[in-house]
Amino acid sequence: MTETGEDIRVRSPADDSPEDIYAEDGSIRTDFRALVGAAIADRDLLFLRQHVARLHESELGDLIEALQPDQRIALVRLLGDDFDMTALTEVDEAIRLQIVEHLPNAQIAAAIGELDSDDAVYILEDLDHEDREEILAQLPFTERVRLRRALDYPESSAGRRMQTEFVAVPPFWTVGQTIDYMRDEADLPESFSQIFVIDPTFKLLGTVDLDRILRTKRLEKIETIMRETSHPIPAEMDQEEAAQVFEQYDLLSAAVVDENGRLVGVLTIDDVVDVIQEEAEEDLMRLGGVGDEELSDSVREASRSRIPWLLVNLLTAFLAASVISLFEATIEEIVALAILMPIVAGMGGNAGSQTMTVTVRALATRDLDIHNAWRVVRREAGVGLLNGVVFGMLIGVIAGFWFQDVNIGGIIATAMLINMFAAAVGGILIPLLLDKVGADPAVSSAVFVTAVTDITGFFAFLGLATWWFSVH
Repeated sequence: MTETGEDIRVRSPADDSPEDIYAEDGSIRTDFRALVGAAIADRDLLFLRQHVARLHESELGDLIEALQPDQRIALVRLLGDDFDMTALTEVDEAIRLQIVEHLPNAQIAAAIGELDSDDAVYILEDLDHEDREEILAQLPFTERVRLRRALDYPESSAGRRMQTEFVAVPPFWTVGQTIDYMRDEADLPESFSQIFVIDPTFKLLGTVDLDRILRTKRLEKIETIMRETSHPIPAEMDQEEAAQVFEQYDLLSAAVVDENGRLVGVLTIDDVVDVIQEEAEEDLMRLGGVGDEELSDSVREASRSRIPWLLVNLLTAFLAASVISLFEATIEEIVALAILMPIVAGMGGNAGSQTMTVTVRALATRDLDIHNAWRVVRREAGVGLLNGVVFGMLIGVIAGFWFQDVNIGGIIATAMLINMFAAAVGGILIPLLLDKVGADPAVSSAVFVTAVTDITGFFAFLGLATWWFSVH
């Protein structure tokens, strides 16, 4: 029992549940973090080995992120060989780099040798070229070649994500030979669900699921029970596209092949789940104009990542301001316009953001393409018109009663209708155009959609007011 009254449960070797170190909100329990911090300060290796070293890699990653920067480094150093380097694949990039920069390359190389190839690449790819080469030089030749090959593939490609450990057999082997091989061979992946069939040049011929192996007699040849490989993943394919292949065809694993169709690795569902989560987070961050910023980034790094699109936003704000300046005389005569015009622009901006978010996500998941684009554009335009009518009437009635002027109510209602329609159309057309020219709509759309709704809203409201009151 701690001073706070929380009862901390000691993990038994058979207890694999993470609930004992997590609070109800999913964060690391305050008392457990305090005990770990005290053990680090006291260099209590017994406690750290018993209660930290045997945590699951994801739990250990969460704990590392919850600790102070100096505590993280001290923890890794104290645990030494007992520290599971796989946990570094579960933390922010900034934290991972902070830790590995304080570790000797020899220790990293020793730990890398115990990891699956995909986890090893995940750690190595962020290191400086010099440190990476020094670490690779300390690895066995075969493992070094595998990792170099994976690192040669483009960043965020299937080749970077794949595991180079797999089981491959020739088609003329019998089921019995294959089973004996899997029983006797020590250098096999820890877990796998498929066996790949290859020719002497390593060209992929097909696959056999383990359940099919178990259901077939020993004398049957592999070529008679193998099935043609469904949807092999090119190593150069972007990881997001590879994830979409998994989603579309409900795959648990898939062969990764080079440009000549030769088997170079395997992509598994656990890696694809990570990709899906990363890509979703990346799209969300980019919609906000913050790129690949992480919570562990410093103030200077966070500021630097946000400045570019804030500058673009500043330029578009000046464009909107210049539109307002065109109607300066009208605003001076009718003060109500200055009070009401932010409502038109603000409502248009929110409506545009809604449409833009739906569009960017549909583009990312490939639900929106050239074949259905016009239908979706018509739908969004209809939504914009309908919402414009509803909110135009609402704000028109409110403004008319507020300022005791039916003209003001009618003007703002019409301007609201125009801007809501423009927001809907701009919210879908701008991402589509940016995607068409090769720009990332998740990064660029928000600024331009906001500019469209601000300029259209101000121009429609103030322009209508100027025209109406000059006529009447």
